[in-house]
Amino acid sequence: MSQTGTIPTVSIYGIPFSKLTMKETVQVLEEAVLSKQPHQVITANPIMVMAALEDKAIMKVMQDAEIIVPDGTGVVWAANYCGDPVAERVPGYDLLHELMRVGENYRWGVYLLGSTSEVIQETAVRLQQQYPAIRIVGYRDGFFGPSEDEQVIADIQQAAPDLLFVARGADTQEPWIHKYKHTLQVPVMMGVGGSFDVISGKTKRAPKLFQKLRLEWFYRLLREPSRAGRMLALPKFALKVMRDKENVIKPR
Repeated sequence: MSQTGTIPTVSIYGIPFSKLTMKETVQVLEEAVLSKQPHQVITANPIMVMAALEDKAIMKVMQDAEIIVPDGTGVVWAANYCGDPVAERVPGYDLLHELMRVGENYRWGVYLLGSTSEVIQETAVRLQQQYPAIRIVGYRDGFFGPSEDEQVIADIQQAAPDLLFVARGADTQEPWIHKYKHTLQVPVMMGVGGSFDVISGKTKRAPKLFQKLRLEWFYRLLREPSRAGRMLALPKFALKVMRDKENVIKPR
């Protein structure tokens, strides 16, 4: 069971994945903002599961998160294959937009952290245009090291956002949020990977057909062949789940 205590989860290799629908997930996070309790949201896929199995530090980050949503199709398949299905896939890109939509009702403040200065600036402009009632209270690129963390944290604290979206790559963004979660005291903090690239127009999201067929990962591979090495984790995950079927889902 995740730390919120009320979220139904399925534990895949010890990682508690939320069984909530997109709508229910948004409701939980809406309540988190209203209660002002820090929540780390992780949008996880099989690549992250495999990384956590190889690195105890990554596993701890994931197990400590308030909510982990099944972003990857492979996670949805694994839960179903092992007999304890999740409600649906909850893509991080769509969750970001759903939170922005709900946030308009409250005039939530949003801070954007990550990517390049050009991408983050254009992302801020486009999100403000799309959600005019949202307050973009701050943004900065993701090119900073540990020596600058204190300055970045101070800037976020001063801005006092309700939502913090971080795009620094899965190997950096989740551990960074985890490390400073209680210092930042932002109600909803979420790693968003390449979402800013798509929002800014730098890259395109997979066409609807690829989304419908659950092949967004394949579309990204076609556009970015350099991801092939990383994508090997997908078949490895599938083979591991089929081999370990009886032991994939850990009792809660």
